[in-house]
Amino acid sequence: MKAKEKLKRSLEEVHGSVNASDQKTFWRKIFAFLGPAYLVSVGYMDPGNWATDIAGGSQFGYSLLWVLLMSNIMALLLQSLCTRLGIVSGLDLAQASRKEYPKFVNFILYILAEIAIAATDLAEVVGMAIGLELLFHIPLLWGVSITVFDSFLLLFLMNKGIRRMEAFIISLVAVIGLCFFLELFFAKPDLAEIATGFIPEIKNNRALYIAIGIIGATVMPHNLYLHSSLVQTRKIIPTKAGIKQALKYNFADSAIALNFAFFVNAAILILAASVFYKNGIYQVAEIKDAHALLEPLLGSSLAPVLFALALIAAGQSSTLTGTLAGQIVMEGYLNLRIQPWVRRLITRLLAIIPALLTIYFFGESSTGELLVLSQVVLSLQLGFAVIPLIHFVSDNKMMKGYQIKWPIAAASWLITIIIVSLNVKLVNDEIINWLQNSENPFWIWIFVIPVAIGAVLLLLFIGLWPYIKRFFAEKETKMVPHITASQIGQLSIPKAYQNIAVAVDFSTADSKSIASALQIGGKEAKYTLVHIVETPGAILYGNQIKDFETSSDMEFLEDYRSELENNGYQINIQLGFGLSKKALPKIVNSGDFDLLVLGSHGHAFFKDLLFGTTVDKVRHRIKIPVFIS
Repeated sequence: MKAKEKLKRSLEEVHGSVNASDQKTFWRKIFAFLGPAYLVSVGYMDPGNWATDIAGGSQFGYSLLWVLLMSNIMALLLQSLCTRLGIVSGLDLAQASRKEYPKFVNFILYILAEIAIAATDLAEVVGMAIGLELLFHIPLLWGVSITVFDSFLLLFLMNKGIRRMEAFIISLVAVIGLCFFLELFFAKPDLAEIATGFIPEIKNNRALYIAIGIIGATVMPHNLYLHSSLVQTRKIIPTKAGIKQALKYNFADSAIALNFAFFVNAAILILAASVFYKNGIYQVAEIKDAHALLEPLLGSSLAPVLFALALIAAGQSSTLTGTLAGQIVMEGYLNLRIQPWVRRLITRLLAIIPALLTIYFFGESSTGELLVLSQVVLSLQLGFAVIPLIHFVSDNKMMKGYQIKWPIAAASWLITIIIVSLNVKLVNDEIINWLQNSENPFWIWIFVIPVAIGAVLLLLFIGLWPYIKRFFAEKETKMVPHITASQIGQLSIPKAYQNIAVAVDFSTADSKSIASALQIGGKEAKYTLVHIVETPGAILYGNQIKDFETSSDMEFLEDYRSELENNGYQINIQLGFGLSKKALPKIVNSGDFDLLVLGSHGHAFFKDLLFGTTVDKVRHRIKIPVFIS
């Protein structure tokens, strides 16, 4: 039994804070739901996108516009799956993964999600620092350091409510859109040539590298976690009509916001193609180079100012949402409760420290390649977020009958196959290139290739795990006890149980355990709800510990007792301290109990092989019957 398996509500400080259930008119309804997708959309127009769009436009003209369009369609489908997961299940993507996958797999997925967020933040931090340098001549290292204060701005906005934060982000998005509308006015691109860019074409391996970077910059892993949480800030009536309404309006929110993001990305690529590619300047991958060339090529001193202003707005808005995604991932995967300012500061430092080290050791000239690389890293992480997402929204049990239909599921899997296949090709080509050009390929065989193989195996595992889990669950249900007919006739019937202990862990399994106990004992029996506190402090100090976890657990037990007593049951409560496999038998054996009701809490297959289960340890150490619910 775990010390605290009950998952907290996603973004608890703003969960259900916007009432979207009692709006009467159409416009009031849609306005109530508008907002979450705009916070997500800023990740689709962050400085990392700028780097890949500028590199793509300057090197290949308009020919990669179709990649942007395809990425936008992918993004809209995947983000709609996230909203469905959050609205119907009440879980964000990280929480759903924690609930579904074994612990050691979840830890790896958490690390990968943190790497994705660090790569996202790296692009946003560097981009914003470049914008500050271009507009206010602040040195790049100082600009990166300044971004640490974004964490406190986010905390301030969250304290003001999610609607205030959404308004702030939307205003920054409006600034970005206006700036690029004016930039296109100065550039005057050829519309007929732009249309040719929507014909699919990949000219060479470098174009493939940029295309994968564009996909990674557009369909971002952290946005999948973010969106599945943000939709839960809307309070809805959990009826069939209420859920359908929420799904419809959130899809509209996503369509509007992501199409605007597509306009911004397309505008950047078109600007690079019409200003640089048309003038024979093919190697503009640095944002600062693009800024410097805009004025002489467009003949307007306002163009570079607008460019820098839009860059700062993009960096500021996306760095806030990236930090928020870091909170969601940490809380969802680890179920970790720490002070909000500490959590956000940690998330921010995970991005700032790599950025500072890169700029310090490799110089400011490395920022362009660094931004493109960060987006390729994001693309490599996509499969590890998208595959679980599709499994969850296809699960009838988790989605309570609102699972996606087969055409949407087929399209989602097709997108995933495209993303994973492109990534496999990219990694394979890079490894072959390293092996051919390395003076000592031994280290590549020792470190790089095992990691690549491990990533492929992990993708296969998370893809196949739901089917493996279902197979073993069905196999267990088909097993029958081996007992003869004559033994059945000799069974002795025990007296009714009068004093029943029920182990609880504040997870959804509690309802099943308590219901089983009440069914066995009825209102004549006495019940003792037992919970074991397994924090490090409880293991060290036992019942002498006085911390938040202990007081919180006692409050949960008191709530359980109050509800059951109101229904006419005789209830006692008791806390234990330390490892549950030892503390629970100690309490049961020292009490006058007839029966222990214990939730299964089993994690079949790999986790049982590695760690064993609490159920097995407990049932071999107590002297009374055990009912496993």
